[in-house]
This record gives sequence, structure tokens and C-alpha cells, in this order.
Amino acid sequence: MKFEPLKGIKILDLTSVVVGPVATWRLGQYGAEIIKVENPSGDLMRGLGGMSPTGQHSGAYLHLNRGKKNICLDLKKEVGKEIIQKLVEWCDVIVANMRPEALERLGLDANTIRSKYPEKIYCLITGYGTDGPYSGLPTYDSVLQGASGIAGLTMARDGKPAYVPMLICDHVVGEITAGTIMAALMQRQNIGIGASLEIPMFETMASFVLQEHLAQQSFEPPVGPPGDLRLLSPHNQPVKTKDGYISFTINTDTQVQSFLKITDRAELLHDERFITVASRAKYVSEWFEIRGAALDNKSTDEWLKIFRETDLPAMPCHTLETLTNDPHLKAVALIDFENHPTEGKTAVIRSTIKVDGNYPSARSTAAPCGWDTTEILSELGYSETEMEKILIEKAAYNYKGSKQS
Repeated sequence: MKFEPLKGIKILDLTSVVVGPVATWRLGQYGAEIIKVENPSGDLMRGLGGMSPTGQHSGAYLHLNRGKKNICLDLKKEVGKEIIQKLVEWCDVIVANMRPEALERLGLDANTIRSKYPEKIYCLITGYGTDGPYSGLPTYDSVLQGASGIAGLTMARDGKPAYVPMLICDHVVGEITAGTIMAALMQRQNIGIGASLEIPMFETMASFVLQEHLAQQSFEPPVGPPGDLRLLSPHNQPVKTKDGYISFTINTDTQVQSFLKITDRAELLHDERFITVASRAKYVSEWFEIRGAALDNKSTDEWLKIFRETDLPAMPCHTLETLTNDPHLKAVALIDFENHPTEGKTAVIRSTIKVDGNYPSARSTAAPCGWDTTEILSELGYSETEMEKILIEKAAYNYKGSKQS
């Protein structure tokens, strides 16, 4: 049986780049029908996410836009505005990450839509919400990493701020958005009305950071400086081995005792600074200097064998080149390949969630811009003659490019 708890739910996807597409991709994985609207220039991520054979389907775009129907509209044209309003009426959920002022001009803001359709669920993803002094400011993931303190965590550890080299804010907020929409759908099922949701990225990520790093400042009066001092230790890094790096964590007293034995540090077994969780928290700097010292007398594989024999959590520290060749990921077939209609052979990252012993379908490939325009217009009730006129007037665009087999 297919795992499609959201089957029958139609979601109008007015998002682009990463955060919104992550949210709607997740909802699509659960069976929702996603109708992605793009303007004639297309989603920026088609090119921004890296190179591709046609320049129109970066790897990031491919993976974040699976399972979505695609319609291309010019919302500056009156007919384009008419079509988008028909889509609003047709869909259960509207998700947007455009600026609120632009949405208001188009009549696609929460107040306009829900005053007419109180049963709809409307979700707006913003950089900084709609209330505070930052409201309406433009943003991207790296800007938010700086504003939310993520880059500053590296400064606290290494003396220099740095971005996490992936779009961590977009992914975290996108997943939170998907969960919030599902909760709103459950509420609608229970009480029969929709909801207006707003997900501010700055506050969400600031909260994400502070849940861990408000730490000793969580008390009044504070019992110490902010920050999880373990995570902020400059020695909290992958450890050098003879031929690479190994990643491990040891937290319990039993694990620490085992670690000291296998790394030939038996003289520290009775050191009062390291015997208990509480004592290691007090002497966190000293402990992490010991824990982070190089293990360069053996190879990574030799250390992994020793760690696993002692039941200590450890794995190789992969690079982007080695990750896809990890034996576990190969054994569980995380990555496969398929034929894309315009890009040729492309990678597919399957669902990581198993349901009743099976992985849900990865759904259809990410579609070229305008791939489903005429199909969607037809479902909205437009005749062949009307569709031809709409396409001639360029209020909507249908994909016209060549296809690869």
C-alpha cells in the first residue's frame, strides 16, 4: 500500500529557491499534489544551484522539486492574474515566500484569500516576519546564518565567523514549515476551518541556536556564560588519524573509561576531573583537549574497528567525494539514477523514511518550466481555444524545448 496520507490535498506552491521548495517537496513526499507556479524567467535555483546539461535543472533544483506539476504564468498580465485566482480556488493550501507587499499587489496575501475562502490554509515564509523592525528586508541563507548566530558559533570556537557550507537555514525552516502545514490540515479536519500561518526564518533559526546555546544564561541569575562549552571547544573537531579523519563522540562515564583505555591513556582513568559527567562539564576545556588529540598512530579503518569492538560511536569523516561511496549508503541504495526528460541520466535520492517496511515513491522528476501548463489549464476548465489564446498572449507559457530519450 502506498504511503500517501496527504493524497487529495492540492498545494499551490508560490515559492522559489530553497526554503519553500523544501517544504512543498516534503508535502509532496506524503502524497499531496503540488502545483508549482514559475514566472517566465523561472526559479532562480534552476541555475543558481550549479551547472547542468541545459542550464535549467541544477542538481539542487532537481532534488528539491520532485513530484511537482509545473505551470508558467506571467502575473503581470490580466489573464495570468485570473488563472492564479482560479488556482487559489482549486487548491487547499497556498504556500508563498514572496515579499508580503508583492503578494498584496497580486491579491495573493493571507487576508485577501482567507476572507474569501476561510477554509484555505495559507502559509507565508518570511525572512524576518511581518511585525518587527526587520520586516520586509530581503535575505538569503548566509545572511540568516550570520543574523541568527550560527556563523558566530564558529567565531566563539575558532576566533573567526564562518558559514555552514550548506543552506542549513533553508532546510531547517522548510521542514518546520511542512510540519506546521500538516498540523493546520489536521486542525481543519477537526474543526472545519483553515489557518493563516507565518514562518519567520530569523526567529526560527535564532530559537534553534538558543535552545542549545542559551545554556548557562537560561537561568536568572545566569550560572555561567552562554554557549554549550563542549560544542564550542576548539578541540571539538574530527580527529586526525594516520590516513584521514575520524568522527566520534563519547558522553557517558562508561564510554569515557573505554575511550581512555583503547587510546592508551590509562593514567587518566582515576583523574577526578574526568570521572563523571559533572566533573567533565566543569573541566570541559581540559577534557576536550584530551579527547581531540590526534590518533595518528593508526589508520581510520583500524580505529573504527577498535571503536566498534568497544561499542563506541564512531564513523569516518567523509568528504563530498567519499560520501556517495559509503558502503552503508550503497547497500541501502540511497542514490539511484533515472532518465530526465531534458537532462538525460540524473541522480535520484530516495526517501529516507520507511513505512511498513518500504520506502515511499520518489515521485516524478523535477519538471521543466511550463511542463504541465496546458494540463493544469485544462483541469481549471479552459477550452483548447482559450488555452491557445492564453499561450499566444504569453499570459502563460508551455514548455517547447526538445526532449532527450
